[in-house]
Amino acid sequence: MSTRKTTLFYAVLIAVASTAIGMVIASRLDLAPSSHAANIVAAPEVNTAPILGGPVDATTFRNIAKAQTPMVVNIATEQRQRTRDLTDFFGGEGLLPFFNGPNQRNRRPQEQVAEGAGTGFIINASGLILTNNHVIEGATKIRVGFFGGEQGTTYDAKIVGRDPLTDSALIQLTEMPSTPLVAAKFGDSDQMAPGDWVMAIGNPFNLGHTVTVGVISAMGRPFFPVSGREQPMLQTDAAINPGNSGGPLLNVRGEVIGINTAILSDRAQAGNLGIGFAVPINSVSRIIEQLQTGKVTRGRIGVSLDATATKETLTELGASNGRGALVRQVEGDGPAEKAGIKAGDVITEYNGTPVANNDELVDRVVATKPGTSVPIKVLRRGRSESLSVQVAELDLTNEGTERAADETDGSAGFGLTLQDLTPDLARRLRAPAGSEGAVVTEVDPRSPAARAGLAPGDLITEVNRTPVANSNQASREFQKVRSGQIATVLVVRDTQEVFLTLRKP
Repeated sequence: MSTRKTTLFYAVLIAVASTAIGMVIASRLDLAPSSHAANIVAAPEVNTAPILGGPVDATTFRNIAKAQTPMVVNIATEQRQRTRDLTDFFGGEGLLPFFNGPNQRNRRPQEQVAEGAGTGFIINASGLILTNNHVIEGATKIRVGFFGGEQGTTYDAKIVGRDPLTDSALIQLTEMPSTPLVAAKFGDSDQMAPGDWVMAIGNPFNLGHTVTVGVISAMGRPFFPVSGREQPMLQTDAAINPGNSGGPLLNVRGEVIGINTAILSDRAQAGNLGIGFAVPINSVSRIIEQLQTGKVTRGRIGVSLDATATKETLTELGASNGRGALVRQVEGDGPAEKAGIKAGDVITEYNGTPVANNDELVDRVVATKPGTSVPIKVLRRGRSESLSVQVAELDLTNEGTERAADETDGSAGFGLTLQDLTPDLARRLRAPAGSEGAVVTEVDPRSPAARAGLAPGDLITEVNRTPVANSNQASREFQKVRSGQIATVLVVRDTQEVFLTLRKP
C-alpha cells in the first residue's frame, strides 16, 4: 500500500455510501501460489470470552503495543513488468534516432521492477504470516522485516495461499531469524461494537511498526473485493495509511480482531481521513487451514436473493415473523433449479436450521462443502415445501457477476408502461414459444418498480400469483393493489424467471 521510486499502488474505488474507498493495490498479475505448506497448522484459537469493562489509563495502550508489536512484520514486494519501447507510443521509425540511437531498432522491451510495501502478522512459530491478498498478489519476490531487527535485515518468504473474497493471504518464511517468533492471539470480532477501543500496528509510508489508536466506528460495512460478492467490514477511526494493509487491528486485550485493508481516500493524498476498514478476523480464521492448501473452497446453489425485501414484505408473503430469504432469480441448470427452487420462493430453512435473512443464508451456503446434499424448506404460495439441493463449488474467477439490473415500476401508480407481447417482440426478447404476458417498455427511474428491479424488456407473466396474457390483464391486477401493499410479479428475463415484489406508494 505504499510507494518508493516507482508506482507502487493504485486506488481501487469501491462504492460505499455514495463514496469511494481508496484501496491501494500492489499488483494485478495473478501469480499462482508458489507452493503449499507441508503441514496444516490450525488457526489460532479465537478467545470468545466477553471483553470485561474496566478503566483505560496511561499504560493500557503502552502495554498492548509493547506486547504485540513483535508479532507484526513489514512486507516488501517486487513485481517484474515489461515496459514498452517509446516508439510504441509515438509510432514510427522516424522517431528512433531521437530516443534509441542509430542501431537500436530491434531493442526488446525492458523489464521494470515495481516495489510495494505492506504489513503482516505472525500466526504460528513456524513462520506463517497473515496479510492482505492485494499486498502480495502478483509478487515475484517477498521480503519480511521484524521489529527490533537490524536495519535493512529482511528474510525471504513465499506465497502459500490467497483469497480475494476476504482479501487475505498466507505467506511462509523460507528463511528464519535466529530469535523465536512471537505469534498473534485472536479475539472474537463478532463481539466488537461501535465505541470499542482498538489499536492498529503497521508500516505506513514505510515507517515500520507504527502504532495508532481509535475506536470501532461501525460494524458490517459492505465491501466488494470481488465483483458481485460482499465482505462485511469493521470500520475504525484508528489512523490507517498506505502501508498499513495486512496489519492487525487489536482489541483492548491485545488480540487480533481484524486485518487492516482499506481506507476512504480523497485520492489526492491517499492518506488517512479517519475512515478505515478491516476484514473481521472471524471471517479469515475459518479459512486459514484451506489457505495452507493453496485453495479456498466455498459452496453455491445458484440463486440471486432480493436485497430489497423487508420483514414486512416477507410477512405478507407468509413468512413467520418476516424471517427468510426471498429468491429473486434462479440460475438456469444450476443446483437450485435442479432441486426445484423457483423465483418467488422464500427459503426459510437450510440444513435443518431456520434462515433469518439473506446474509445468514449466504454465510451457510458458502461454508458448505461442495457436493453436499442439503435439505431446505421453502415457502411457496403460502405453503411450506421440503426440497434437497446439492451444493456446487463457487468459482470466484469465472462466476457470472450479472445481478439484478435496472429497477422499474408498472401502471396504477407503480411507474411502468406495458405493451402486449407481439410476435416481433417475442423474437427480440427470445421468449419461449407460446409465451403470453405484458412487456415492460418504460420505467420511471424513481418509481417502486425501479426499486424492485423491473426493467424495459421484462415479460410479465404473473401479477399477484395470477397469470396475465396481455397488458390489460396485468394493469387490472396492479390496480387491485391498495396503497401500502405489495404486488408480486413474475417476469421472464433472458429466458429465466425472476420474482419481484413492488410496494405501492
